[in-house]
Amino acid sequence: MEVPVHVQELLDALRAGGFTACPVGGCVRDSLLGRVPGDWDLCTSARPEQVKQRLSGRWRTVDTGIAHGTVTVLTAGGPVEVTTFRVEDGYSDHRRPDGVRFVASLEEDLARRDFTVNAMALDEGGIVDPFGGRADLEARVIRCVGEPAARFEEDALRILRALRFAACLDFSIEPATLAAARAAAPTLCRVSAERVFAELDKLLRGAGAGRVLAESGDILAQVIPAIGPCLGFDLRTPRHDRDLWAHIARAVGLAPARRNVRWALLLHDLAKPACFALDARGVGHAPGHAARGAALARQILADLKAPGRLARAVEPLVRWHDTPMPQDLPGARRWLGRWGWPTLEEMVAVKRADLRAHAATAVIRRLEEADRFERLAGEAHRRGDCVSLEQLAVNGSDLMRAGVCKAGPRLGRLLGAALNEVIEGRLENDPETLLAWAKTQKN
Repeated sequence: MEVPVHVQELLDALRAGGFTACPVGGCVRDSLLGRVPGDWDLCTSARPEQVKQRLSGRWRTVDTGIAHGTVTVLTAGGPVEVTTFRVEDGYSDHRRPDGVRFVASLEEDLARRDFTVNAMALDEGGIVDPFGGRADLEARVIRCVGEPAARFEEDALRILRALRFAACLDFSIEPATLAAARAAAPTLCRVSAERVFAELDKLLRGAGAGRVLAESGDILAQVIPAIGPCLGFDLRTPRHDRDLWAHIARAVGLAPARRNVRWALLLHDLAKPACFALDARGVGHAPGHAARGAALARQILADLKAPGRLARAVEPLVRWHDTPMPQDLPGARRWLGRWGWPTLEEMVAVKRADLRAHAATAVIRRLEEADRFERLAGEAHRRGDCVSLEQLAVNGSDLMRAGVCKAGPRLGRLLGAALNEVIEGRLENDPETLLAWAKTQKN
């Protein structure tokens, strides 16, 4: 395993002082998977004050978690967290240890960690793997270190971390670990909204997100209660060949791993149970679920303390996901002018994943419509077609200078009418044509 120069220099400095020092956790896991680690964490037998004494002559250190044994070292290659070997005593709030004790043993430190794939270290003799993490990497399994119920009892956040790792690594969750996570799910109320959002945000962009959502809906309903009514909900329509939650999970899994798109798909149908009704033939419908779902999505994201920009991006994707897309060029131009190309791309991605998660034979025509709309809107975007007043070749000042009209409501109506003529293709977007046309208008 190749260790970056800036990390190796820290290891050498600590080891030269007589201390054990090892890369640990995610950086070891990712290296074994052939991935480039996003960051490197070290564990050491040196106490925090010894770490600082040993390293501060060459590097700047920051006491980011000194009470729990963590010192952050600022290196040329980026910050590196160095943590003293420790064990943790009690988790009365199901989140944070009541106290920590520093120990001299690497294996004791590894034993406190959440999952076997995160409980490996690299010492001078090679990989230290007392809990079978390497075998679980090969088997593509997420398994708790030791007794799963005890691990989740200590820290409820580990429940969501198990789901997140399974989604991001595209691993399965070992059955006893999943059963313990399910049993401990009510303790997720102890986890802050910000931490819940952070885990879900990563989970949703994982390669295995759809599969993980499908098997853990009852767990996720603890943090997004609106999921609960969707579990096992029969939509009673030939268009759907699975229950509502299975449809939602499948749609997420079929979508590109784009943040706005996958959040929209997670939330897009959560309002259906509240809007559901059967017609005279016994077929299910959910009128108004898109508009109601957009409001629900906004509230859920606010409750999770998600970034405002995410809520603003997701709301229209949910609101318009069930609306037929225009099949003519003027209609495509109007949508382009209203939303802009990046949002339209996401709308098409949401529409396509949602449709593909239906019964296959029921949505062929609607998929073709999505393809046609994407082609029309994409071509208009690439050509730079005029779709907004900002792109119109004349503005209010031009019309007033030409003596067409004075400032006031008529001026705005005239510009809007000119834009409509251009969008419809009846006028070219050039100043002379537009001014000549404007002079012929009576209202």
